[in-house]
Amino acid sequence: MNINATLIGQMVAFVIFIYLTGRFVWPPIVAAMAERSKRIADGLQAADRAEKDLELAKQKVAEQLSTAKKEAAAIVDLANKRAIEIVEEAKAKALVEAERVKAAAQAEIEQNASRAREELRAKVVTLALAGAEKILESSIDQNAHNELVNKLAAEL
Repeated sequence: MNINATLIGQMVAFVIFIYLTGRFVWPPIVAAMAERSKRIADGLQAADRAEKDLELAKQKVAEQLSTAKKEAAAIVDLANKRAIEIVEEAKAKALVEAERVKAAAQAEIEQNASRAREELRAKVVTLALAGAEKILESSIDQNAHNELVNKLAAEL
C-alpha cells in the first residue's frame, strides 16, 4: 500500500467529515448554544428586573409601614385624649354628685338640729313650768304657758 494513497483517502474522508459536520451537526450545536446564551441573557435581565422590583417593593413597604405607624400613633394619641376626657368627665360628675350628697347631708343635719332644738325647747319649757309650779306650788294656766313658750322661743 502506498502511504500517499492512504493519506489522500484520509484527507478526502476528513474533508467529507468536516463538510457533513459543518452542514448537519454544527448548525444545531450553534443554535443550541445561541438559544442557551439568549436564555442566560434573558435570565440575567429578569434577575435585574426582579431586583429592581424588589427594591421598589421594599420602598413601598417602608412607605406603607411608615404611614401605618403614623396612623397608629394618631389613633393612640386620639385614644389617650379620649381617655383623659372620660376621666375628666368622671371627675366632674363625681364632684357634682359629691356636692349633691354633701348638700343633702347638710340639709338633713339642719333638719335634725332643728328638730332637736324644738324637742329641747319643749322639754325646757316643760321643765321650766314644772319648776315654776313647784316654786309657786300652783298651776300655771295653759294660755299663760303658751305665751311663755312663745316668748322663750323668740328669745332663743
